[in-house]
Amino acid sequence: MTTTATPTRVIYDTDPGVDDAIALYFALAHPAIDVVGITTTFGNVSVEQAAANALYLAALAGYAHIPVTKGVAAPLAKHAEPPPAFIHGADGLGNLPSRQATSNQLDTRSSAQFIVDMARANPGNITLVAVGPLGNVSLALQLEPQLPMLLRDVVIMGGTVLEPGNVSPVAEANIWNDPLAADHVFAAGFQLTMVGLDVTHKVVTELALFDAIASHQQHPATDTLRHAVAFYADFYSGLHDTIQNKGCFAHDLLAFVYVVAPELFGVDSGVIRVAVDGHANGQTMMNRRAHSNYPQAGWADGRVPTQVCMRVDAQACLALFESTLMDSAWLQPARTHR
Repeated sequence: MTTTATPTRVIYDTDPGVDDAIALYFALAHPAIDVVGITTTFGNVSVEQAAANALYLAALAGYAHIPVTKGVAAPLAKHAEPPPAFIHGADGLGNLPSRQATSNQLDTRSSAQFIVDMARANPGNITLVAVGPLGNVSLALQLEPQLPMLLRDVVIMGGTVLEPGNVSPVAEANIWNDPLAADHVFAAGFQLTMVGLDVTHKVVTELALFDAIASHQQHPATDTLRHAVAFYADFYSGLHDTIQNKGCFAHDLLAFVYVVAPELFGVDSGVIRVAVDGHANGQTMMNRRAHSNYPQAGWADGRVPTQVCMRVDAQACLALFESTLMDSAWLQPARTHR
């Protein structure tokens, strides 16, 4: 596990979503991560529901001071699809039977403007972790073309190179939801890492683990997480051969595991482009032969390669997640965020 004296300052761009909630609580709990903002987008739920969920999850765990913004509501170009209520629940958190009252309110800025403002104010010191469709990041690029130089780096949960897609034979859901935005982001020149299905389909978080965390912590935040995961795990039950016991792929969690423990991943490097229409809509195509002189434009013209996670130590990731969430310190009065 990588630790640093100064935590990595992170903006979390998200569409919560059950796995988004898992990732958020890992990020809040880990001492090497300082969540300085949560920006929301459509995807697993509408952007309005995503913003409401981010506010609720943060406040429930004692982090109501973290700014939360509302971002893009639809893809840049393609037709918007209905949120997958059968996967995450109509409310994105497994259809919670009730919610405690919270008082935190949205930051009035758009998600894109918040990203730009934070990057300008903290050049080279912000990591953007984006785990939903990439419209907020694409719009931020339009507002500030120098964003790739202002952000420290970007970690994306999305895409796939060799693993079959989860919304088509070749496409992962986040990229498929807004392929034009994704292609814009991949081509922009960020120091960018893609944590996609090639690794997330190798790491299964079992419901029994969330039972144990909720029992140990005795806190509304971990009770809420356990409820949401139970709904999510029902969807995954029987869907994949790799899920032997009731559980789920905690896709978005691995983006934050990469931030604190990149040594747990095997990474390949290559230019990524995204198919923006047709049957391959949302496919993340990686140039795995860097010295090939492909005749099409967009492959050999000096583009910055993406670091793509292709291998993962699944057991070490799960152990890190368990030890982090089992530490009760993160659910005490909120830490001072820098």
